Amino acid sequence: MSCLKKYLDEIRSRGNGQLADAVQKTVDSIIPKYIRNFSFREHVVSLLLGNVQSGKTSHMFGVMSAAADEGFGIFVLLTTDNILLQQQTLERAVKDLKEFCVCGENDYLKFLTNNMKKPSVIVLKKNGSVLKQWKNNLSSTNFCLGNPLFIVDDEADAASLNTMVNKNKKSTINRTLEEIKKTTGSSIYMQVTGTPQALLLQTYESGWKPYFVHYFEPGEGYLGGDFFFGDENTPNIVFTDNDEAKDILLDDEFPENGLKSALLTHLITSAHIFLNGGKVCNFMVHPSVKTNQHEKFAVKIGEYLNEINITNNELEMVDALRESYNRLAVHKPELVPFNDAVSFIRKILQEDKVNILVINSNSAFEDSSEYEKGINIVVGGNSLGRGVTFPMLQTIYYCRLAKSPQADTMWQHSRMFGYDRDKDLMRVYMPPILYKLFADINTTNNSIIYQMLKNKFGARLKLYYTKGLRPARITVIDKKALSLLSGGVNYFPFYPDNKNIAVLDKLLAPFEDGLYLVNLNFIIRILEEVVSGTDDFDVDVFISFVKTFTAEKPLRQGQLIVRRNRDIAQGTGTLLSPNDRALGAKYSDDVVLTMYKVMGRKGWNGRELWIPNIKLPSGLVYYNI
Repeated sequence: MSCLKKYLDEIRSRGNGQLADAVQKTVDSIIPKYIRNFSFREHVVSLLLGNVQSGKTSHMFGVMSAAADEGFGIFVLLTTDNILLQQQTLERAVKDLKEFCVCGENDYLKFLTNNMKKPSVIVLKKNGSVLKQWKNNLSSTNFCLGNPLFIVDDEADAASLNTMVNKNKKSTINRTLEEIKKTTGSSIYMQVTGTPQALLLQTYESGWKPYFVHYFEPGEGYLGGDFFFGDENTPNIVFTDNDEAKDILLDDEFPENGLKSALLTHLITSAHIFLNGGKVCNFMVHPSVKTNQHEKFAVKIGEYLNEINITNNELEMVDALRESYNRLAVHKPELVPFNDAVSFIRKILQEDKVNILVINSNSAFEDSSEYEKGINIVVGGNSLGRGVTFPMLQTIYYCRLAKSPQADTMWQHSRMFGYDRDKDLMRVYMPPILYKLFADINTTNNSIIYQMLKNKFGARLKLYYTKGLRPARITVIDKKALSLLSGGVNYFPFYPDNKNIAVLDKLLAPFEDGLYLVNLNFIIRILEEVVSGTDDFDVDVFISFVKTFTAEKPLRQGQLIVRRNRDIAQGTGTLLSPNDRALGAKYSDDVVLTMYKVMGRKGWNGRELWIPNIKLPSGLVYYNI
């Protein structure tokens, strides 16, 4: 039986035929085009992109199984440098990849003894000493050099990239991964992530920019970015005060606040889930990157629970629960009866069955079973990000405000995304300023996905973010290759030319001098007839950025300003008249293209010429490699 068929049968045997069909679709998109035609003489980098917590592991196991059927026999599966995550991945590989020889970090003898009888997969942490040891192991065998290596890098944007690119050096992990690739004559390196920003901003010269990208859509029932951040009026988002997190730790009077409201919501949600036969309900509190803050919040939550449990005013406690209950019941009509919920909450508080867990670098969790059952409140920081999955995570209190927020890091904190959620009881508490950042990231993520799905952007895929929000760590992006375009700024070529002025004359003939609302595809067509003699105005870059706005919305409109008979001198350093500059500025959310036809009497090689001026939507920074 083929590896892929065995794997898909395993998925279907667990009652998840829909997932098996989705994995098959991914395999059918990748294998014939990229794996079956592999040259066996090159090192290819690719990207498997999926939404955060949308089932990436199942898809990458499917691709690995199909690749094994195509003759690939040595797989290296990389996880983040976390002992628990490496063990979880190893256990899942043993469980799911029945046709493979699955090896852990200390299984070199097992790998050697297998001697290519079965396809091997070696599950490793991205840890310097571990990777160096296996680089030596692979180099020392007599069969690795003659077989292509298939490396699968889970969370490939974390740790793998060169953090010293701007110092003309190689970071240890990055250098060792390159050395592992070169233990064989050819390889496929499949990056896997839900946050591809840093990967897409790599140069081809670095060797880490993906040659091809495959995006797989999430399955039915997935709650992701559009569910939470597509509409600010959604009941699933509850806004808190921007400075509430600071005030909570300073106030000893237990005032009403977002954290207490979230706690009451968690208790009622837990009552509903458990009274309906559920076994787990989780509440995450993400207050800060500082570990001492986590302990303080844990203590404060404990105090709140004690206040609810031993309050002298029973009626006050019931009233507070009823208020939270009524808010949930509006969107969950079948919520368990209020009196039953109150009785359940009294019981679990009296029996001390609400667990408060602190998970951070100082309080590392040894066993995920701590939050895989029971009623839990998990407090932490960065450790709550990549790779950690919380079942039935129904309530989130998120108030971490970074000085220089990064889109990929923030998105990895979206542990609320996933499948096993009751969407009517999902509640995320956060200040409006953070909601706006998440909404902006979601918008750009959608743009990236739509560009990929249209499959016509290639290396020209573009990213844009609101000012103050960076796509990724700047340490892994080559500053020499990075150019930034600011929205709201007018750009024009210093040495313009036209491919064929007659074509531009014809395109613009229907427009008298003035302002017009036009399809962005028409703006692209105009720009295609423009040439710049220097790199100060890269026409292809501007065309690509305009395409990002049409990827999701093909009918999106822009503003076109047309002016003829302009008697402007070449080299004056300015193009737009004050009136036209002010006119374009009125449309801050639009692409504005101004086309001036100069008479050619003051330079311009003595000939008429159409000169473009383009302004991209304001408030955004556009990234180009």
